[in-house]
Amino acid sequence: QVQLVESGGGLVQTGGSLTLSCTASERLYSSYILGWFRQPPGKDREFVAAVRQGTGGTTYADSVKGRFTISRDRSKNQAYLQMNSLKPEDTAVYYCTGGSTWPPQSSWGQGTQVTVSS
Repeated sequence: QVQLVESGGGLVQTGGSLTLSCTASERLYSSYILGWFRQPPGKDREFVAAVRQGTGGTTYADSVKGRFTISRDRSKNQAYLQMNSLKPEDTAVYYCTGGSTWPPQSSWGQGTQVTVSS
């Protein structure tokens, strides 16, 4: 089982930016998918974005399209989530996830808190 560790959360003002990082415990094969889910306070977890290791193809939730960018660095076994134009409704615990099938939920990181103040 791949172990995933997130970093980079914090407190930011509305309109600000943050970059989250996810480091995998081992080299990921080409068909593997790394993703981000989030859980806002009092709500269910929801999909944010995902990237395929081999092709670099990406998928985004409608709520973050145009504001968030997911990328990966295969040489470092890492994925990143660049978050721009942050809104208070982006406040959530963000989880890095991974798997070989869709949706990528076989492995989960411990989560990192992102708080956007109004």
